[in-house]
Amino acid sequence: MKSIIVEGHRGYCAKYPENTLPSYRAAIELGVDAFEFDVWLTKDKVPVLMHDGNARRTCGVDRHLRDMNYEEVLTLEPAYTEKFGDAYVGQGIKVPTLEETLQLAESLRPGKIMYGVEIKEYTEETVDLTVALLKQYGVFERCYFYAFNARIIKYLKTKYNGRTMGYPDIQMGEFEADSYDYYEEIGLSMMFVRSELCKFYVDKGMPVHMYCADNEADVRLCIERGADLITANDPVPLMRVLGRL
Repeated sequence: MKSIIVEGHRGYCAKYPENTLPSYRAAIELGVDAFEFDVWLTKDKVPVLMHDGNARRTCGVDRHLRDMNYEEVLTLEPAYTEKFGDAYVGQGIKVPTLEETLQLAESLRPGKIMYGVEIKEYTEETVDLTVALLKQYGVFERCYFYAFNARIIKYLKTKYNGRTMGYPDIQMGEFEADSYDYYEEIGLSMMFVRSELCKFYVDKGMPVHMYCADNEADVRLCIERGADLITANDPVPLMRVLGRL
């Protein structure tokens, strides 16, 4: 079996509130090679991490991060009660900044962890401020850059020569005839992995990320279909199949 990179999706989000420091810590301590997170800018231009942008689902507050200053974002509690009930309420969990996340990861596993950096706000400013922090912490070369927007993928590749991973053309915004030229790798959801379309995208000859494989059957299918990196909400079945637990 070829070496496969294990990536925790939003940290270890099957067990901890997604895109939070406890989730990232748990993923790192479990032994993942990488973890994925989602970047937005606050109103005062602080890169912070949340999947949706709007805080309603995970924090119970119907406001968008781009409309809030960082001091306002600090008042949010991403305990994700719809999923976890009160298990994480009142534990001081905050919406993390990108900088706080890098500080945590580099303190736990200096120079080793890889980062799946999903750009959610499709602006060049978001890319610029994110890349600046990644370079400041010396981790840029250990990053994969994701976006469901072909213009952002192109910008990451042409301006920074970042290690880009895009998605199938039918999932991408602002896709153009030459957009695949700016992909270094390609990401396939389990929907594609299970379908007859999988071979079409694998045959493009790029390294393939497959997500999210949360049980042993899906993990084995990803391996069979040629995955180079597998993302999981719960990395335990993945690591068990790979003999890493």
